[in-house]
Amino acid sequence: MNVRRSAAALAAAVAVLGGAAPAFAAGPSPSPSVKLPDALYGTGDPTYDGVWRQSLTLLAQTEQGVDPAGEAVDWLAGQQCANGGFASYRADTAKACDAKTMLDTNATALAVQALAATGGHEDVPRKAVAWLKSVQNADGGWGYNPGSPSDANSTSVVVGALAAAGQQPGKTVKGGKSPYDALLKLALPCTGKDAGAFAYQPDKKGALAANADATAAAVIGAYGEPLAGHNAAGDNVATSCEKPGDPEQAAHNGAAYLAKVMAKDKHLTSVMPGAENQPDYGNTADAVVALAAGGFGEQATASARWLVANSLKWAEQSGPAAYAQLVFAAQAGGINPRDFGGKDLIALLNATGPAPEQVPAADESRAPDADDQAAEKDDDGGVSVWWIVGVGLVGGIGVGFLISARKKPEQKSQA
Repeated sequence: MNVRRSAAALAAAVAVLGGAAPAFAAGPSPSPSVKLPDALYGTGDPTYDGVWRQSLTLLAQTEQGVDPAGEAVDWLAGQQCANGGFASYRADTAKACDAKTMLDTNATALAVQALAATGGHEDVPRKAVAWLKSVQNADGGWGYNPGSPSDANSTSVVVGALAAAGQQPGKTVKGGKSPYDALLKLALPCTGKDAGAFAYQPDKKGALAANADATAAAVIGAYGEPLAGHNAAGDNVATSCEKPGDPEQAAHNGAAYLAKVMAKDKHLTSVMPGAENQPDYGNTADAVVALAAGGFGEQATASARWLVANSLKWAEQSGPAAYAQLVFAAQAGGINPRDFGGKDLIALLNATGPAPEQVPAADESRAPDADDQAAEKDDDGGVSVWWIVGVGLVGGIGVGFLISARKKPEQKSQA
């Protein structure tokens, strides 16, 4: 899922995930004086995305039957502060977190999902979820940092964390409001060209503007589903928009919006002031997962095939989080991640950090299979939850979610 980052983080993180940077811009390199942890995946400056990219990597590995390196899992668990929250990256974990430590709801929520998938650090997700609940906003959602206004991306990745920890997002309330209430407030009505989309946040006047990457995130969040484990099951879903009176309808509307936006070119486009429009690889990957979650199987497969033909150079330049996004998108689009345009995404991902404990042969990896996605109903008004294989339940794109470029809210991906 695309999560937004402050202006200070943009320069360092813009090419890590998502396509807001020039098409094949390389990820930022650390200063020669900075020695990266051996257990960390990727070689770019981890200041703004260390926990995020590590979590995505572990999720993608686990989803494909890889037993991650113990040191990589331990490193991620060790990033937690004593109060349960995570910063984006802590270079010196021997130094206790204090009031100046910028805690990050997105990093915290994705770490919960990754550690729930890998197992072995049960207290870490528990404490992290308690911290997330303690910083929930009065509207039921979350912003990027504690106390910041709720946004679609942050709220959605926390929904995934709650599901990963065995919580019911619809019953996680603050002032009588749940995360689904926060997401519904960001759903556009069924009028105009952007009918059914989600906004990232309201503008200063309270108006909502369609945002494709926020929509991809919110679709997964509104369904109450995990980032991993989706595939291109379902087809010929109605693209009509109906009043989003409940989270599931809002999620369907968002997926239908993405299907329409991507129908022609099969990808999302990055629109940056003063720059030439170009494909947005990371957000397209997130959107594929959202399309699959919404039952738009044909569209998910078409866009996944576009990624096969166009995204490998972007991923090579961008690093492990990009490879992880492509793993989720491939599976969502019915494509084997171990044969992605002749490349093995898992092998490419594994090569960016410590060697896993065990890697299944390509023909033994978890293939996209709709039967793996046992669509269950929780007690949140009939919202589906698709549990991930191997951990029973794990929550986030996209996103991402889908998740993706850690960039500031003003820079939006559009069709």
